[in-house]
Amino acid sequence: MMTREIQLTAQIAAVPGPEHFTVTETQIDGEVVVRTDYLGLAATYLELMRPDCHLPIPAWQPGQRVGVMAIGTVLRSASPELKEGDLVQSMSGWSTHSAGPAASYVKLDPDAYPDPSYHLGQGPTAYYGVADVAKVGQGDTVFVSGAAGGVGSLAGQIARNLGAKKVIGSAGSQAKADYLVNELGFDAAFDYHHDPVAALKELAPESITVFFDTVGGALYDAALEVAAPGARFALCGSLSTQLGAAPDRFPEPDPAAAQTRQVELLPFSCYHTPDQIAAWHHHFRTALVQSRFVYPRTVVETGIDGVPNAFLSMLRGDYRGNVSVRLA
Repeated sequence: MMTREIQLTAQIAAVPGPEHFTVTETQIDGEVVVRTDYLGLAATYLELMRPDCHLPIPAWQPGQRVGVMAIGTVLRSASPELKEGDLVQSMSGWSTHSAGPAASYVKLDPDAYPDPSYHLGQGPTAYYGVADVAKVGQGDTVFVSGAAGGVGSLAGQIARNLGAKKVIGSAGSQAKADYLVNELGFDAAFDYHHDPVAALKELAPESITVFFDTVGGALYDAALEVAAPGARFALCGSLSTQLGAAPDRFPEPDPAAAQTRQVELLPFSCYHTPDQIAAWHHHFRTALVQSRFVYPRTVVETGIDGVPNAFLSMLRGDYRGNVSVRLA
């Protein structure tokens, strides 16, 4: 059987563009054949396309299929574990179809969520960072940078559900800041293009006790300025530098400045272990049923040829929340 897939044309040293992707046809065969219905998009994919990838997994090479998370429908199966019509999740990447051993697919409950794209969110990272790394609890004042993005929009709500006294978010426009407060239940939010130190001092006069950082740069510095002694900084990413040609896209925070303010720096990566995924889905489903969670998402409808442009649009901040593609 033939599939159309997106391959990396060349590794990305600076700003990504359409020229870095190629649509090609390849032959596939395996114990199970699956039609792809939804594809997940995440900013971390860009790092895997870099020649000097900072993640603890191998970078993608030119000519290799890109993408990770996918959800689809079984078309053909020679395994008793899966049957035609089953909804499955895999790490098969950006392609119209995939094939492989039954063990490489996870059968999903089609009734678990309102639609399959809910399975593609970045919840495991957000939940692990908030609950296990930062250990947010009763009385915390939490600041989330990049709060309108896929991870941040979930992290703020998780913090609130775990008992945080106040949750503050930053975003790239006043409209997005209003969205955080009016639709996602943040206590306050601000446009980071204005003075972030002044904003945080106004919104958190009592200081912050937890910082969940997806941006780094000036927002990290601002958080340090208003941190209470003993504050925990869960460092998830550094989007402020990741998209450019900076020689070091993940600058190390100044440990001396943090130590002076008695701030605990907690950089982390989520490995999406079964336990991490299960913990997130338990929290997610429970909160949805209890109406304590809004799932912020954008579903882009396009053919496989349009997936790279959807990915580039996501990197530019054109979408809100968790972004996925529904293949036409």
